[in-house]
Amino acid sequence: MALKKEIHEEEVSIISNGVKIEGNINSEGNVRIDGIVKGNLSVNGNLTMGEQAQVIGEIKARNVITNGKVEGKIMAAEKLRLESKAVVKGDIVSRVLIVEEGAVFDGNSSMNASKQTDEKKQ
Repeated sequence: MALKKEIHEEEVSIISNGVKIEGNINSEGNVRIDGIVKGNLSVNGNLTMGEQAQVIGEIKARNVITNGKVEGKIMAAEKLRLESKAVVKGDIVSRVLIVEEGAVFDGNSSMNASKQTDEKKQ
């Protein structure tokens, strides 16, 4: 069982530069976007966005690393990293937020660590 999980986490679905998708995307594994997505993304693994990537919609993933553009809410269960060329217009919810110099963020941020602490108390 552990071997199957390790293989699954190494798999990456790629949306290449020049590809435009209109519609929602659901993935059990990791996803890399270098193209354009107009729709919501739900990724049980990690989401990586390159410099040419654009997402217009809501993002839910375990970890998100972006160097692209996002218009919409980002919810990262663990960590969100806005790299130097990232432009995010929308709200952010994440346990850990890293913003590199040069990144642009226009919205509200919330760190949901207190929510998880409350759950552990129960």
